[in-house]
Amino acid sequence: MLPANIRLDDEDDDEPDKKEKMADHGEARDKTAAIEERLFKARTVLIYGGIDQKLAREVSARLLALQSAGDDPITIYINSQGGHVESGDTIYDMVKYVKPEVRMVGTGWVASAGALIYAAAKRENRFSLPNTRFLLHQPSGGAMGSASDFAIQAKEILRMRRRLNEIFAAETGQPLERIEKDTERDYWMSAQQAVEYGLVGKIVQNATQIT
Repeated sequence: MLPANIRLDDEDDDEPDKKEKMADHGEARDKTAAIEERLFKARTVLIYGGIDQKLAREVSARLLALQSAGDDPITIYINSQGGHVESGDTIYDMVKYVKPEVRMVGTGWVASAGALIYAAAKRENRFSLPNTRFLLHQPSGGAMGSASDFAIQAKEILRMRRRLNEIFAAETGQPLERIEKDTERDYWMSAQQAVEYGLVGKIVQNATQIT
């Protein structure tokens, strides 16, 4: 017979830890919800990380919701290494589509498809924090399958590249030939260089300068 104070399992010992973890998760969810609510009331959208379909859907939903809530300007803070071109296209078009003015604030780095999204705002509404870097380059893709499939994809990438170059030429005021030359390789710019290039409208030090 086992002594009365000895148990064969420690399930009861684990129970307080489980409850504590559940409480922590619940508290974290509450904090996240509170932050989201404050961002919505401030008409602010965050685009951080890789650009993909999930992010495109979330940003589109937020922009449409903010449009339905009023006509005051919307501010988007963007820090992105880029990602799927088509997802970037979706957000770019949605920024153009919604009725309220959209202000972009670049922070960290704004690269590739992220730069495409950033360029969707009017130039006077494109702001950058001082240490932000910008990257333009040509799209890339990996073809699989037959030689015919490879040729089709290569043709599509060239068509996509031409389209993106035309967008950046229109949004920056640079000649198309300059954009084509610069995007042959990775083209990095500091915030000041991006102002001179026509990508950034104004470098700001604090939120009061965004008007």
